Amino acid sequence: MTDNETTVQTCVDAWTQSIEAISELVAALPGDAWNRPTECPGWSVRDVVSHIIALESELLGDPRPIHSLPSDLRHVSGDFARYMELPVDKRRCHTPPELTGELEYTIIRRSRALRDSRHQAEDLVRWPAGPLSRDVPYLTLLRLRVFDVWVHEQDLRRALALPGNLDSPGARITRDHLVSALPRTVAKSAGAPIGTTLALDVTGAQEFFRTVRVGADGRATVDESVTLAPTVSLGMDWETFVRLSCGRGKRGPVTVDGDHELADRILDHFAVTP
Repeated sequence: MTDNETTVQTCVDAWTQSIEAISELVAALPGDAWNRPTECPGWSVRDVVSHIIALESELLGDPRPIHSLPSDLRHVSGDFARYMELPVDKRRCHTPPELTGELEYTIIRRSRALRDSRHQAEDLVRWPAGPLSRDVPYLTLLRLRVFDVWVHEQDLRRALALPGNLDSPGARITRDHLVSALPRTVAKSAGAPIGTTLALDVTGAQEFFRTVRVGADGRATVDESVTLAPTVSLGMDWETFVRLSCGRGKRGPVTVDGDHELADRILDHFAVTP
């Protein structure tokens, strides 16, 4: 087995673990639990499950539902949000047994498709994301699906007060995905000046240390080295890092040293999800 095949299989295994965990979480939920709000803006437990079903079904080639969105959904703004919301809103009238049945059937079909796929890591495939749709390497698509499913698993766990899987394979792939976005967050979104160094210390189930440096060309890089007297130092636990990176809830407990004004700008732009 080549390295690429091993990496692809690692992603498939991580996706399987997270999506099956979601299926187990909701299998026996009482009816009122389906309406609990999650930290994903505007979405309940029901909506998060519907979203997962919708995207995996679209990857299977199923047609998108024909449906008109209500005009009073305050959390929906922009074409991307409308694209994601449509199949979610379509399922708001579905019963819990209908949703759990559809989820289980979708997992079976998608697992079979992944198992039978002959795509190599570098093969270009379509990433269905409405106005953001584009061709991406197969491995990139798999990583995005692991990231999305694991983050929504955590949305459900927080809403249902059932913590877990913070150190799962999906968590590790999510960590790498979010860390890769740090240079853009610091240099472009927060507008950190040339010469800035950010030291990020994350503790907990996914413990890591990274340094972001803004180079002479205004672009930033990230690595695992330690720098003396960084411009900004941020410390937080793993759950806080995920919640901030994914725009979940209010700013969690964060320790700040150095340039506090720049730290506030970075934290204000920390979310990398659309």
